[in-house]
Amino acid sequence: MTTNVILLKKKKFTNPILMVGLPGIGLVGKICVDYFLKHFKPELIAEVYSDAFPPSVHTKGSVIEMISDQIYAFKFKDRHFLFLAGPVQPSLDMRAGAGEDHYDFAETIIATVKKLGVKQVFTLAGINIGDKRMETKPRVVVAATNKKLLQEFKSAGAKTDQKEGLISGAAGLLVGIAAHHGIEGACLMGETNARLIYGDHGAAKALIELLVKKFGFQVDMESIERDAKNIEETFKKLASKFEEVEDKMPTDGPSYVR
Repeated sequence: MTTNVILLKKKKFTNPILMVGLPGIGLVGKICVDYFLKHFKPELIAEVYSDAFPPSVHTKGSVIEMISDQIYAFKFKDRHFLFLAGPVQPSLDMRAGAGEDHYDFAETIIATVKKLGVKQVFTLAGINIGDKRMETKPRVVVAATNKKLLQEFKSAGAKTDQKEGLISGAAGLLVGIAAHHGIEGACLMGETNARLIYGDHGAAKALIELLVKKFGFQVDMESIERDAKNIEETFKKLASKFEEVEDKMPTDGPSYVR
């Protein structure tokens, strides 16, 4: 399996940081990075192709293009921010792909950005908390490659999870492999529900707010706040319907539903 990064521009970057937002649980990371791209209007510097991506092509206006991810660059204050964005990552379904696909993808990305001078990698993703997401305001959970970074993001409002766990796919491997290359990093995860396949803008908003606080980005929050509000109102309606169903259920007899 092969992943290729095609650099479109030869540039020197100042203290670059890589932020990654690819499709995952609740589309949290993708919504977050896409929102930054919309507001920052960064420069496209590379395209990423991989035969670990779905065996399909993209059509627009009847013109066929290969499916790809992209790397963009944006300079803010005294440093560059690189954003890895796009519609796909290698499949997490082992029936459709193999573990080596993910390692090849992550190794290629990290090797490329290391040559560009990247010293930090931050992946943005979602963490599934199930139906609790319907009842609570989403928080951002952080896992990092060292305690110093953990403390920096905790100071910005992120929470840590003391339980053991796994971070699957690009969100985890890019940070893990980066550490092997001497690049520190962290995975920032907005609390969401895995069933929100069309996206959790509320969790993405929490993630955006944290990054704005940490890096001082100037971002118009109006549209993400509107989308987040719509998500929360939908949750309230669903919760109300669940309560109605529970009220109508008999209180005696078996405590399970057949």
